[in-house]
Amino acid sequence: MVLSVKAAMPSRLRVISSPYSLLFYPKGGFSMTMKFIALATLTAALALPFGAVQAQTANNTTKKPAATTKAPAKKPAATQAKKPVAKRKVPAKTAKAVEAATPVESLSSRLSEKELAIADLIHTGKIQCELGADVTVKADEANRGFFHVTTGKRKYYMHPVESRTGALRMEDGRLGAMWLQLGNKSMLMDQRAGQRLADECATNEQRLIAEQMKANNTPGLLDDLKK
Repeated sequence: MVLSVKAAMPSRLRVISSPYSLLFYPKGGFSMTMKFIALATLTAALALPFGAVQAQTANNTTKKPAATTKAPAKKPAATQAKKPVAKRKVPAKTAKAVEAATPVESLSSRLSEKELAIADLIHTGKIQCELGADVTVKADEANRGFFHVTTGKRKYYMHPVESRTGALRMEDGRLGAMWLQLGNKSMLMDQRAGQRLADECATNEQRLIAEQMKANNTPGLLDDLKK
């Protein structure tokens, strides 16, 4: 850029210009006023190209479209497993009060009078059988007419059943077991398997009857079944 300041300065000033600067050389030397004018002119000349560059840069920046930032896709909300609703426990006192006020049918009420009469004749306790086996018969105190019958690891819950043969009979319908009691002996049988689990079981009372029957040569009810 070349600027001429001949019109604004006295003729005695000599101007040397270049693309980047202005220098003034007066013939008789510089005064303070002339120095100030030369400095201001030089500053203005240098500021012009820089201002143009800054304006151009600002325009370029404004024209550029703003980059659009895509929002990340929302992930589907994970389905939360429904927690099982905890059951509310009833206080023990409340449960007992309800149980006492609610009539409950006892197991004994399911038995007939004849079956209850049979239950009174059942021998209880630990009864010895042949081959070293034994059967324990224990009455259920909570339910008249029902008995716990065990032998080894086998456990049954039995009740009397009417029989036409004259034998006292108890059954566990759920497990298919049967207890037969005669005057001289008793027998535990698995009806489903069709086999005797314990045979020749007898209390002291039954042994006495067995001796009398043997002395009188009286056959027992189970003798035919044994054959």
